[in-house]
Amino acid sequence: METKERKQYFSAELLSWYRKHRRDLPWRRSRDPYHIWISEVMLQQTRVETVIPYFHRFTERFPTMEALANAPEEDVLKLWEGLGYYSRARNLQGAVREVQERYAGVVPDTLEEISTLKGVGPYTAGAVLSIAYNKPEPAVDGNVMRVLSRYFLIEDDIMKAGTRVKMEKLAKELIPEGAAGDFNQGLMELGAMVCTPRSPHCLTCPVMEHCSAREAGMEEQLPVKKKAKPPRPEYRLAALIEGEGPNAGKVLIRQRPQEGLLARMWELPHTEAPFAYPQEGAVPDTVSVLTEHLAEETIGVSVRSWFAHAEHTFSHIHWDMQVIACRLEPSVLPLGAGLLLPSHYQWVDRDSMGQYAFPNVFLKLLNRYFAQQPVS
Repeated sequence: METKERKQYFSAELLSWYRKHRRDLPWRRSRDPYHIWISEVMLQQTRVETVIPYFHRFTERFPTMEALANAPEEDVLKLWEGLGYYSRARNLQGAVREVQERYAGVVPDTLEEISTLKGVGPYTAGAVLSIAYNKPEPAVDGNVMRVLSRYFLIEDDIMKAGTRVKMEKLAKELIPEGAAGDFNQGLMELGAMVCTPRSPHCLTCPVMEHCSAREAGMEEQLPVKKKAKPPRPEYRLAALIEGEGPNAGKVLIRQRPQEGLLARMWELPHTEAPFAYPQEGAVPDTVSVLTEHLAEETIGVSVRSWFAHAEHTFSHIHWDMQVIACRLEPSVLPLGAGLLLPSHYQWVDRDSMGQYAFPNVFLKLLNRYFAQQPVS
């Protein structure tokens, strides 16, 4: 089959398949560009099943762009809690504020304008423009590149910027006239449900008959994807500081700095450790690294016992963390120090946790701790 015919076949069959078999997802029930925008940001690096309840809660709390633009950042991050990649939420809110100020609350419908918004890259721009406004713009993510690599037998490394540009050009050529939204969603759907990373379901694929990778027996070798550098291991010691007296039943938490990783979110106080601690259930010999770190913040503690081991992976760092139960001990500090908590520390109990946004690793640790405590 000639390339032109292969493309026409692909577009027609994919569009027909999608319109018959598409999943009923909440963001597909409207053409509201704001809701589509939210869904696309949430879906980046997150499974559909995970996103659905977050989407419902987020749009119920912030039903309009004005509501999101005017909300405190802490409320936005709290509703994003557990989705990870919190810069996505901050960028979304910042971009919505830009739309309110520059475009009178109307999401731009041109590639030039929407691409200037904070955090809006080529994929998000293409998804919103095609799905909300039916503009013939490509929306190329990992699913789409996998489908195109296989169908057209493209052996270029999809991690390279040049390959993405090539894929975007190809995807745009494939968009049927007047059906950009359905076609782009069909591409995404095919990659998510049928043309999966491992063990693709070729027999149920609507374009199987002319798939070049299947014909060449290469469907499981494509796409070519150079492995990214593994995240750097980082060993950490964290303090679970239990309250006493008027703070009994509470845990001391700390707010992260204004900028950088997990900016302004709340956590258990922790610091980098010199090496891993393979033995669980025992307080590490170098726990003084943690107590000295806290003392620098005028938090004096005495160590009580080992509490838990936790791990968390970011795109570039892997935290391997031992959590140590402690209690406040101002007497270990110089005279007069530690009488007042620094402003970025707060006591929290199971009922007040909802007021603070936590990275998932600390949320799980706190939930585990409070689940072990008797209910008063």
